[in-house]
Amino acid sequence: MPRWEPNALERLHTAAIELFAEQGYDATTAAGIAERAGLAKSTFFRHFPDKREVLFFGQEALNGLLAAVVADAPADATPLEAVGAALEATGVAFGPQRWEAVRRRQEIIDAHPELRERELLKREAMTGTMATALRGRGVPEPVASLAAQLGDLALARAYTRWLDPASTSAFGELTRQALDELRSAAAALG
Repeated sequence: MPRWEPNALERLHTAAIELFAEQGYDATTAAGIAERAGLAKSTFFRHFPDKREVLFFGQEALNGLLAAVVADAPADATPLEAVGAALEATGVAFGPQRWEAVRRRQEIIDAHPELRERELLKREAMTGTMATALRGRGVPEPVASLAAQLGDLALARAYTRWLDPASTSAFGELTRQALDELRSAAAALG
């Protein structure tokens, strides 16, 4: 086997989803994932500390995208406008070609409490990333944290809607709709 294989991370992620769906999460090993991907077990562990983490491949890149878009939002953008721009930018990770793989991944996560817990920790990290980026723009607390938390709620709502087989909207559009709904709901609080 060559020392370097192209697209190792994506191949490991795809192999993991396939194996988790075929034989179950508990029966799947890191070695099995690496074998399915045509890679050495050491390659798996070079990229992921455990088989749980392979399900969250791309999270660091997504956090980086959120931070960059919030930071680069126009100077006159409100905190929610900056967060909205960041959420809309996440649409690049949720194109129609990825729908089936993301749906299968979510089914696996939903079926295992330890994976749901890991997903919540990843969401918390995304929220923290957005709040930090907002504070970097000079947005004070608690406004930065509240805007980031509303962003997290909007992202979760958009994600659920996007996974609905009846949905025909692009992910970016769904994030915009969800954030607008939450903005209206917050205003109704009085």
